[in-house]
Amino acid sequence: MIQQQLRQLLPEREVDPSAALALLGSSAAAVVVWKWLGKRQIQKKMEEARRTRDEGVKKMAKAVQQFREQVPSVQTDAILSLSLLELTERLREGSLSPRTVLYTYLEKALEVTQQTNCLRHFIPECEEQLQEIQRQKEKGLLYGIPVSIKDHISHKGHLSTCGLVQCLDTPVQEDSVLVKVLKSQGAIPFAMTNVPQSLFNYDCSNPIFGQTLNPLNHQKSPGGSSGGEGALIAGGGSILGIGSDVGGSIRLPSSFCGLCGLKPTRGGPVFWCTPLLNVDVCSCPTSVPWVLGPMARDVDSLALCMKALLCQEMFQLDPTVPPIPFDEEVYSSSARLRVGYYDTDGYFPLPPCTRRAVRETREALRAAGHQLVPFSPPRIHYVMTELFLKTFFADGGRAWLDVFTGGIVDPSLKSQVNSCKIPRLGKKLLALILKPLVSPWPRAQSRGRRLSKTSRCLKALWY
Repeated sequence: MIQQQLRQLLPEREVDPSAALALLGSSAAAVVVWKWLGKRQIQKKMEEARRTRDEGVKKMAKAVQQFREQVPSVQTDAILSLSLLELTERLREGSLSPRTVLYTYLEKALEVTQQTNCLRHFIPECEEQLQEIQRQKEKGLLYGIPVSIKDHISHKGHLSTCGLVQCLDTPVQEDSVLVKVLKSQGAIPFAMTNVPQSLFNYDCSNPIFGQTLNPLNHQKSPGGSSGGEGALIAGGGSILGIGSDVGGSIRLPSSFCGLCGLKPTRGGPVFWCTPLLNVDVCSCPTSVPWVLGPMARDVDSLALCMKALLCQEMFQLDPTVPPIPFDEEVYSSSARLRVGYYDTDGYFPLPPCTRRAVRETREALRAAGHQLVPFSPPRIHYVMTELFLKTFFADGGRAWLDVFTGGIVDPSLKSQVNSCKIPRLGKKLLALILKPLVSPWPRAQSRGRRLSKTSRCLKALWY
């Protein structure tokens, strides 16, 4: 009945095949043009970001040259060879000026980034901070110390990009708590360092600012995600840096670049920085919390940084930090310690160099009179599968994939992104097909055997 009425109201007409084809062709062409325009817009954004970075480098190089002309007698090598503790002492007593130290490290940072591409941007306001610390009534613990910070740590007036195109539009309106406390302690943030795209990578590359190289070997990676920090400090362009860590992002670059790094305990010094598109850094669930921590050339530098950061201003600005100052007595104590250690967790294969490092550390601690107790991490396979992998990928990687919307995926991340894009049913089928090719993980787990790399990949694919 309804069909008959519609036929009366809408008389039948023959469809012209050529018109249909023309409409289809024009629609396809419109889609192609729309995609091309979108990619072109992305390219323009990235080119503008790189141009801004390059202009900043040129301005800083010019400022360094002017300083060298004004003060030609600066002993650069002598300043760069000082440890953080020695440098702070020289600055506080006045035998070195903050201006001399700042421009010495600016000059060295320019040299290091030309070789490794470790800097995302210089902070020109460092000259204003230089003037500000000279007006402070008291000299903070980090008085006159140039400090580099990771790309996503908020500094007023600058971008926090995380290597993502959609983060190139809006400069930060306020300093992070960390930057505020650093400045109050007399430090001078002078550079922001490069990161891998989305911070979710153990390499250090993004499509906007490119690949960062290891200063010790340009054929190697500095690690990630605090790879720019690792490269800059290892190359001598910074004496103290701040990175962030969820699953190794401070520890790996420190290892790759021969540095010392500290991932503080969650619930301790956790300092606010820009969240990534209103979610946690790296799109990690809150049950896998991230923290910020120092990176430097020696342990004493890390201790001094933590002592400076765990101050009254930090406790007032960040209520998540327990108001517990750094315990110098415990740190300096020579009391005999009971230290647990292991050289394999039974899950990740360990390279000989890491085993050697554990062995040398064990022997050094024993020689110092400490008690060393070997142990094996309990239920490591349950922890990795049920707690770590299932928590990280509880949503199938959806939140992480969303940060790439409207942008370009870095080549180093394409395999991971494509894996997350596979529908859940497809992942299940792939796991079933590939499962017979490797040793079954339940039996390997029950027998205490270390899982092969393929087995671990299958577990990640399955879950």
